[in-house]
Amino acid sequence: SVFDILRFNIISRVSGQIGGWRRIVVDSDWDIIGKEGLQFFGRISASISHEIKNILAIINENAGLLEDLALIAEKRKQVDIERFKTVAGKIRSQVVRADDIVKNLNRFAHSTDNFKSEVDLNDAVRFVAALCRRLFEMQGVSLELTLVDRSTVITTVLFVLQNVLWLCMSFAMEAAGDEKRVCLIVEKLESGAKIRFSNLRGIEKIPEGRFPSPKEKALLNATGARISFDASAGEFVLLLPDNIELR
Repeated sequence: SVFDILRFNIISRVSGQIGGWRRIVVDSDWDIIGKEGLQFFGRISASISHEIKNILAIINENAGLLEDLALIAEKRKQVDIERFKTVAGKIRSQVVRADDIVKNLNRFAHSTDNFKSEVDLNDAVRFVAALCRRLFEMQGVSLELTLVDRSTVITTVLFVLQNVLWLCMSFAMEAAGDEKRVCLIVEKLESGAKIRFSNLRGIEKIPEGRFPSPKEKALLNATGARISFDASAGEFVLLLPDNIELR
């Protein structure tokens, strides 16, 4: 299956370094990790492609407006320079927006390049939040980030970490409640870091055992992470080790 190929590719690429990973990930988790990874990649790619399609529609609309202005100018023998500038500016802003989105997509695709690497957690959280921005907006939920004022570097499997962050953000959206606002706070620990997902007004209404489910547990196990809940405070915490090999 495609998941067996994925597992073979990972093992082949990291050769001798696989020891730490193999001690962490049991065989039964491999298919879950592979399946969830593909679904995560597909969902983010689909969201980004929708954003790009929307941008192209805006550019096409403004291109049509330029054509109309050109026809009017041709008939009246008079050019409305300011209107041309305004429309051109709108097109330019959409090109800049599309360029940022494509850069994010390219970076996301390359997050699978390395088996294990040093990751700035502030940067990773900010990046996944940017990838998921449209998905939050579709649910009418706002996401507020509070990052530590110094570098918080951990050694982990970047793509799997991003998948964990997305699943946590997705659950936080579900648990946001009527206030529709999720606060995400990164904090440095003596050994590793933690991310608090707070202001979850609806978390007590979520059935016990709903999260983490077996798929989240497999990914948490793969990154050496764990989750703790404080439903009365309306939050849960994602705890991450500073090095996956410490597991």
